[in-house]
Amino acid sequence: MARTGRTAAARAAAAAAMADGPTGFAARLASVPRMVRDVLTGRYDGLGRGRLLLMVLAGVYILSPVDLLSAAVLTIPGLAVDASVAGWLVAALMGATSAYRAWENGRVDTSDPRVVSGEVIAP
Repeated sequence: MARTGRTAAARAAAAAAMADGPTGFAARLASVPRMVRDVLTGRYDGLGRGRLLLMVLAGVYILSPVDLLSAAVLTIPGLAVDASVAGWLVAALMGATSAYRAWENGRVDTSDPRVVSGEVIAP
């Protein structure tokens, strides 16, 4: 059951990453530093600091040499953990950058139940 969920998550992440084509993927990557800056300064509240910290920690885990030791000793389970962390990181980044780019371009995400589309009418 868990394997099916991981496979579906990996496929969804890959589809999201390539949905806009290679130029869209490059634009998403280019928006990450702006998104981090806006989250840390408080301009963008669509991504919490805790989730941003988890993304940074996942990246550090994947790149750390300590992780290589666990992958070498545990082989298959170690590689499975690495793949699941990498899959989560890619999926989280794709979702976060999509929402951030929509916010940056002034579009509202209507799938969020906390957001009500409307228009401000001045008296």
